[in-house]
Amino acid sequence: MQEELSTAYLGFGSNLGDRAANLLLGVSAVVNAGLRLSAISSIYETDPVDVLDQPVFLNLVAAFEAPGLDPFGLLRLCLQVEERLGRRRTIPKGARTIDIDLLLFGDRIGEGVHNGIELIVPHPRMHLRRFVLAPLAEIAPHCVHPIFGRSIPNLLEEVRDFASVRVYCA
Repeated sequence: MQEELSTAYLGFGSNLGDRAANLLLGVSAVVNAGLRLSAISSIYETDPVDVLDQPVFLNLVAAFEAPGLDPFGLLRLCLQVEERLGRRRTIPKGARTIDIDLLLFGDRIGEGVHNGIELIVPHPRMHLRRFVLAPLAEIAPHCVHPIFGRSIPNLLEEVRDFASVRVYCA
């Protein structure tokens, strides 16, 4: 019997230090943990959201095949990578060396807490964030949000987030 593969979409962000290097180190660390990279977006420079008094971000979205991992296992891996790359959670939504968000895990919908890790999939604010939708639409134009039943490009067209999102490096 063949193992079912779920495509997981992860959002990477950084606004401290060498932002581009931090993103690429994050993607590399996920690959080195055994996930297969299947797509990666351009790097986008984006204005901060929520906490505005901080440096601008670089963001990208990457798709990975996650054999043998469930959403909690993948989120745990993301948190470990953040910690190894110097992420310190001092101010909620504040400046950070690296942020890795689990955006989508196949078409799964769910939430819960397991071993102290709180998970909501799909990411509860992804449809409200231009800095997530633009790179996700670039690599997954046919992807459909499992709750809203709408394509990612359609969500991007209608998002009311007017923060600046521009290609930094294609």
